[in-house]
Amino acid sequence: MKRMKMELAGAMILGILLFGGKDALAQSQGTQQPPAQGEKAPAPTTPAPLTLNAAPPPVSAEEDAAMKAFRDAPLTDVAKKDQMGEALVLKYPQSRYRVEVYGWLVKGYLGTGDVDKMEVTGEKELAIQPDDATTLAIMGWMLPRAISGSMPVADREKRLDKSEQYSKKALELIPTLQKPVGLTDEQFTAAKNQTSALAYSGLGTVAFRRGKFNDAIPNLEQAVKLDPTPDPVNYYLLGISNEKASHFDDAIAAFTKCASFPGGLQPTCKSGIEEVKKLSLTQLNVPR
Repeated sequence: MKRMKMELAGAMILGILLFGGKDALAQSQGTQQPPAQGEKAPAPTTPAPLTLNAAPPPVSAEEDAAMKAFRDAPLTDVAKKDQMGEALVLKYPQSRYRVEVYGWLVKGYLGTGDVDKMEVTGEKELAIQPDDATTLAIMGWMLPRAISGSMPVADREKRLDKSEQYSKKALELIPTLQKPVGLTDEQFTAAKNQTSALAYSGLGTVAFRRGKFNDAIPNLEQAVKLDPTPDPVNYYLLGISNEKASHFDDAIAAFTKCASFPGGLQPTCKSGIEEVKKLSLTQLNVPR
């Protein structure tokens, strides 16, 4: 069986969740942005009581201007937006905007394939805002895919444990999210489904990496069921997992679906179909 092929460019399935509507799920978790010019500010909420150890961050017109420039930078120029975000948190390490900047950088590094930076930045954000379902799901989804054969066993297991933890927590949080103002029910449902699909895929990939194919199958099935932008890698892993579990018809169905997507996995999945067919015939001809 051929090794798993993880094409970062082909696996960028973030769509409506990551690059639409200024991070809908992050908004639903209390990460608010100042109103645009001409918009009414949201009704004030009761502030938390201040203590000597909880002084509000200082207001800086220069910092506000830097944040506005960062927000206004086009989403299509990921590298530039990453650079602006990095510069902002470097200059203002205690910025009141750092959660929002870190949240973007997690997605930006994912888009450029820099998984190590994504992991470090995601952990910085989660240290401040541990209930960010979006970041949790992204981290849980990508970390087990980024494991290489040369990675030490201890580092590999640490990354798998972390992915499992993040994915499970994201799935616990998603049902509790509140729909942000300005988002339709359909958009919010699609965003939640996308996030859930990432988390289920993370759990399925962790089980797959550990050789627990019967555990991988239901999670990967949930991922492909919920995902509004199907990821062929999930179908590929589902095909292998069903093959290993001797569910040959299901394996053929998953490989067939994978092979329907153009890209680098297409020939691999076509080969998978033929391999499973031969294997199923061999099993049928084994004397009982």
